[in-house]
Amino acid sequence: MTILILGIILFIGTHMIRIVAPGFRYAMVQKFGENGWKAVHGLASLVSLVVLVLGWQQAPVVDMWFPPKGMTHLTLTLMLFAMICLVAGLLPAGHIATKAKHPMVLSVKIWALAHLLSNGDLASVLLFGSFLAWGVITRISLKRRQRAGEVTLRPFVSAKWDLAAVVVGLAVYGLFVWKLHALLFGVAPLPM
Repeated sequence: MTILILGIILFIGTHMIRIVAPGFRYAMVQKFGENGWKAVHGLASLVSLVVLVLGWQQAPVVDMWFPPKGMTHLTLTLMLFAMICLVAGLLPAGHIATKAKHPMVLSVKIWALAHLLSNGDLASVLLFGSFLAWGVITRISLKRRQRAGEVTLRPFVSAKWDLAAVVVGLAVYGLFVWKLHALLFGVAPLPM
């Protein structure tokens, strides 16, 4: 469980630098340049993600609650929306991105909530609860920074990017349900 908690702290800490220590981020950008900082941040994120996944895989199963059977289907349904939002956040802005404002953060919040609904063990509650809290805190921070003029929302480009987000989101979702989730995390999303 210690490795999981370390992974959560490292990953979320890495992704909250702008919120809790904006001066540190600014100093690092001055020192390494924007692309250099992105490389350092990306490497730190990757390392912390590996620690987090290894910690989750090695964590003992300590049941806190037992989700009803139907929660798996609700999780699968919510994950479809999470995937579409994730893809919409990576593409030029269509209606999905402009209405969601921060589609990748929304995607993480949906992902975390969906997994909390269908997983009642301590490791899952720690992992997904932490990410849900991160998503809420990040969204509040983005809203404040937007009001202060530090963040600007992406302008609408074309509705064709909504279609692309749905098609690619469905494809990624299909891959995860089919095999990718089991290969990456050792858990099949569909019970056999």
